[in-house]
Amino acid sequence: MDQVILCLCACANWLDIAMVIVLCGLLLAGFPAGFTLAGTALIFALIGLGMGVLDPTFITEPYPIRIFGIIKNQVLIAVPLFVLMGVVLERAKIAEDLLETTARLFGPLPGGLGIGVMIVGALLAASTGIVGATVVTMGLLSLPTMLRRGYSPALSSGAIAAAGTLGQVIPPSIVLILLGDVMSNAYQEAQISQGIFSPEPISVGDLFAGALIPGLVLVGIYLLFLVGVAVVKPSMSPAVPADDRYTLREGLMAAAKTLPAPILLIVAVLGSILTGTATATEASAIGAAGAFLIAGSKKTIATGWSRRLAVGALVSAGLLFVLSSNFDLRLGREAALADQLAIWVAMAASLVLVAGLAASILSVAKDMLKPILDRTTEVTSMVFTILIGAALFSLVFRGLGGDDTVARALEAAPGGTVGALIAVMVVMFVLGFFLDFIEITLVVVPLVAPPLLMAGVDPVWLGVLMAVNLQTSFLTPPFGFALFYLRGVAPPEVPTGAIYRGALPFVAIQIGMLILLGLYQPLATWLPNLIYG
Repeated sequence: MDQVILCLCACANWLDIAMVIVLCGLLLAGFPAGFTLAGTALIFALIGLGMGVLDPTFITEPYPIRIFGIIKNQVLIAVPLFVLMGVVLERAKIAEDLLETTARLFGPLPGGLGIGVMIVGALLAASTGIVGATVVTMGLLSLPTMLRRGYSPALSSGAIAAAGTLGQVIPPSIVLILLGDVMSNAYQEAQISQGIFSPEPISVGDLFAGALIPGLVLVGIYLLFLVGVAVVKPSMSPAVPADDRYTLREGLMAAAKTLPAPILLIVAVLGSILTGTATATEASAIGAAGAFLIAGSKKTIATGWSRRLAVGALVSAGLLFVLSSNFDLRLGREAALADQLAIWVAMAASLVLVAGLAASILSVAKDMLKPILDRTTEVTSMVFTILIGAALFSLVFRGLGGDDTVARALEAAPGGTVGALIAVMVVMFVLGFFLDFIEITLVVVPLVAPPLLMAGVDPVWLGVLMAVNLQTSFLTPPFGFALFYLRGVAPPEVPTGAIYRGALPFVAIQIGMLILLGLYQPLATWLPNLIYG
């Protein structure tokens, strides 16, 4: 009997580790992440209760509070709105226009098509943040053209897949929103455990500002790599023939037609967050409204009075920005004559903006609104199901002593805090071969972040490191999702091996960027400190 009790006690000490192993196995077997998280948690909760090592109040009391916290979390409202923005821009074929323009602009240069794809990828990353939509769109439009122009299948595939994953690290990004929420909770928990009962907050805006420079540096390194390949091996990325190029006048006109709208949307969304004019949630509403206005201003979607209203609304939005920056538009006070005139102009512009937005939505509703809303609902439901399942998994894991196990493992890592940080990055990189970034963000980060933050690691720097690391999960064979997306739309003559080979140099670049960011912390912290102090 004593031996049975000792055996049960030994098994109880390993329940938390067994819980993680079972979860990974079920996820690799292809079960839906949200239901797998909740189901695994419930099974091990029952085992823990049966063995007497789990207090039921550890789950029954805090879990409803966690659910209501997720529902009432205003930061997470940005998720469906940013997804809506990206889906609208995808359905409105903004990516097609950008790709056609940049391909013909940069085509005369060796490697020009690859450069154009990378620039469009960066623009789409900053305006949509949805990896799957970007990779599929660019794969359908650019890959056949690049192959027809003599580009290497591996280089073409790698450039498209890497450009698509930029949406993970260039804000606004879904992963940064989720990381911002998780990191904020972990940072508050770390400070409270250290006796700081008025903890400093970490916002999504901090992570957006922290990720901006590393994201742009990564784009620059990608471009240098493509230029280097074009110089060393011109046969892998030849220039476009002269008959398929823009003249200077045609190029300027095409750029003036297609580039301003997405660039203005990027400036409006990121600028409003970084300057403190709007929160991430408010900026996501600006982005969604702006995406509808851009769609409504396209000739292929709207005509006549509705298109003119959409264009007028875009102009009115810019006018409102100028007026709010230069005049006091508050009502209910005695205003100077200039302010009074500005208020009346702002009211008129607001009416035009509302009318233009309504006209744009009606134009989109003819053919695209239902698939747009279906896709937005599908992605949002997936994210929130995983959030709810991860909350239950986290509670059961901690109830079984998992947080102590993680803390001891990190403390035992050679090299102190630096060694623990490297170990976490390696584990996240390896998990990225098999698991989705949302699962890693919502399951792994809440477990490893508090011990690292208690050890004095900067939360913004840690969040950006994790974001860059998670970006590699989309490119690492055999389960990189960007590679799957591209395989689904690539022509039959592009073998899967070529797609994998093409991704490897860009994975190496991402690892190099991760090392650079780890060695030079101001890459992630300088801009947030400059903006927010």
